[in-house]
Amino acid sequence: MPLNKTVVVEFSIVPIGTEGTSLSEYVAMACEAVKKSGVNYQLTPMGTIFEAESIDQAFEVIKSAHEAVLRAGAKRSLTSIWLDDR
Repeated sequence: MPLNKTVVVEFSIVPIGTEGTSLSEYVAMACEAVKKSGVNYQLTPMGTIFEAESIDQAFEVIKSAHEAVLRAGAKRSLTSIWLDDR
């Protein structure tokens, strides 16, 4: 019988090369991408925490948020990831 596997992820994205100092529009786009993924997530002052069923799902969620920031107009996107995987 397979074990229930959960990957716990915390990540943060820093948009670089933006027009001004406000980053709220970029954060909103990243949050929308996480929301659309359907994972259970929590926003914190320093990043986003979520649970995924697999490492592949975790990276897909992060990739969609990372790319959303770039599509929103950031010239660069610095993404930090912490994974807890068994």
